[in-house]
Amino acid sequence: MKHREAGEIGFVTGNWPLDASQPTLLFIHGAGTSHLVWESQVNALSPYANTIAIDLPGHGSSQGKGRDTIADYAQAVIDFIELARIPHPIPCGLSMGGAITQHLLIHNPRRFFEGILVNTGAKLKVLPMIFETMERSYDDYLKMSCTFAISKKNDSKGLRRKVRASSQCRPEIALNDFRACNVFDVMGQLSSIDVPILVLTASDDIITPPRYGIYLAENIKDAYRVNIEDAGHLSPIEKPDEVNKAIHDFLNWQAQE
Repeated sequence: MKHREAGEIGFVTGNWPLDASQPTLLFIHGAGTSHLVWESQVNALSPYANTIAIDLPGHGSSQGKGRDTIADYAQAVIDFIELARIPHPIPCGLSMGGAITQHLLIHNPRRFFEGILVNTGAKLKVLPMIFETMERSYDDYLKMSCTFAISKKNDSKGLRRKVRASSQCRPEIALNDFRACNVFDVMGQLSSIDVPILVLTASDDIITPPRYGIYLAENIKDAYRVNIEDAGHLSPIEKPDEVNKAIHDFLNWQAQE
């Protein structure tokens, strides 16, 4: 896995230089986190596609300021795609990254031909408790996020270390991320997504429960859903093999179309 930069965006890739004849899985992390939530996918799926996981502006290794809206983050992704000349990008977003992915698919219908939505929703109302905890103590929020973001069936010191390591941004940026999520709502626009979509849900996700993904799959014309059992909100870290298989199968399905 190689670390690189393009403009203000830092990213990791399993393939460099990118193969222009192959699609590029472009992994987008959630609120207050970094590319580290996607490490297993970048490595495991690189034989089948170009794989890139970015740090959004102000997160992880990226420079610049965090953004205030999902639309502004989506524009940062578009700018990165153009600057880095990413071939055939397939946006794959987790939680807030899924909101960014939906915005990209809705507003750029000729640029993207597939998409992957992971543990996300068409509307992402944030629990008031998250804002209250973040404003009181960011360290308390990080401890709480480990409790709520992973399934109790997978809870371990090692997994908690991974979750904590992925939380690489300043508290004010994370807070603005959640504010952006809190006003995100594209429930009335899903019918405009007219490309094949893989929706991943997780059985033990209490942040974006499976019903969020069921709604996406039922309201996007060419979508199908795979549920990851015994996983919480951070299923790419908790159950990497199962998530990788679902994405690999989606790539194969698309290649046969």
